[in-house]
Amino acid sequence: MKQISIPDTTKASLDRIAAVNKKLNAIIYLDREKVLKEAEGTRRNVGGIATRGIPIAIKDNICVKDEPTTCASRILKGFKPPYDATVIRKLKNAGFITVGKANMDEFAFGSSCETSCYGPTRNPWNLEMIPGGSSGGSAAAVAAGEVSMALGSDTGGSVRQPAALCGIVGMKPTYGRVSRYGLIAFASSLDQIGPLTANVTDCAALLNVISGHDEMDSTSADLPVPDFTKSLVKNAKKLKIGVPKEYFPEGGIDKEVEKAISKSKDVLKSSGAEIVDISLPNTEYALSCYYIIAPAEASSNLARFDGDQYGLREDAKGTIEMHTKTRTAGFGDEAKRRILLGTYSLSSGYYKAYYLKAMKVRTLIKNDFLQAFKVCDVILTATSPTAAFKIGEKINDPLSMYLSDIFTIPANLAGIPGISVPCGFTKSGLPVGMQFLAKPFDEETLIRTAYTFEQNTDFHKKKPNL
Repeated sequence: MKQISIPDTTKASLDRIAAVNKKLNAIIYLDREKVLKEAEGTRRNVGGIATRGIPIAIKDNICVKDEPTTCASRILKGFKPPYDATVIRKLKNAGFITVGKANMDEFAFGSSCETSCYGPTRNPWNLEMIPGGSSGGSAAAVAAGEVSMALGSDTGGSVRQPAALCGIVGMKPTYGRVSRYGLIAFASSLDQIGPLTANVTDCAALLNVISGHDEMDSTSADLPVPDFTKSLVKNAKKLKIGVPKEYFPEGGIDKEVEKAISKSKDVLKSSGAEIVDISLPNTEYALSCYYIIAPAEASSNLARFDGDQYGLREDAKGTIEMHTKTRTAGFGDEAKRRILLGTYSLSSGYYKAYYLKAMKVRTLIKNDFLQAFKVCDVILTATSPTAAFKIGEKINDPLSMYLSDIFTIPANLAGIPGISVPCGFTKSGLPVGMQFLAKPFDEETLIRTAYTFEQNTDFHKKKPNL
């Protein structure tokens, strides 16, 4: 079989972006000449690394040296980091070709990729629909074949939910498995970088590259990294899969999504898995808990964006006026909403009533999972309660938008790994995703479970017609 050269592979990716990206708005920055030059300088089989020459898109909140990194916000207009994030350095060392920055919700605040200052990203399966968020650009780019892989970040479901809505694979590794150095922070105790890929095999290969301890990240876990590709085993025998009753509330999940999940359970049973009923009693508090902790940490993290050192700077007579004018012009509505919510819950007199209490509830949620994993190996849920909805449908209804992440948020609060895989389609042809969760640092079981399901179905093979 003739081997395709790295420049040819890269050019094919760039040509695909040129052909479809105007419809999608998935890639928001691309230096074609620089990418081709990088591809020309990369040899295929150096050191036996199989990933050399693979084009990959990077979410716009992950720092790439000397390339615009704006978090899709006006306030970071013109900012070019002087360094690479640790994951970018690892990708480059492994021979990946970084192909542009992917669109996202501003500062990762959203579930639809509509709050970007560059405009919304559209779902490749139906251009009138959202791709999910906040890593919507990364998910849409992979689903549309612009790139074969992408990196996103997951604070409350921002890798898994768009993966589900775009019909691809998305994983949130265990908190600490992948370095956050160079990831512009949303909520530091929740954020985690993760892969978005066309299939589970690619997910395992990419996770191999980006995982590992990093001295530049104090939250990075100093643990050995297994070869995740060895978990690509089509075998679910002796695997106990827990189904939490709290994730299937009466009327709380779309009927087509519920039907797809039910059929998926049958596939897993026929593959040798045992399905067991479990309970996660504190799930009902997860959304409220998250929307105290995440905005509070965001309020603190975003305080650094004031026009003093980088990004947007509005002219003013004094420092305070300049800060006010810069933030007013630079932050979008959703960013302002979350900053205000977070500042309020951290303010004098409210810290104990809100933030401290939320942290205690977070511990209860984490303990629920640890108890559940004593009776099962993996937990199965829907990734999203619905398939993709129309652009503009929920943008003015924050509460309805926040409910889009109701099944993904608990994993971030608990710090456990999760993966979303395609498990069906609605009657209108929109993808449905299924989520697997595992105990901390057990990505191997997640990959084994997801791979077994994938190999017994054809959902991952279907592609949108653009």
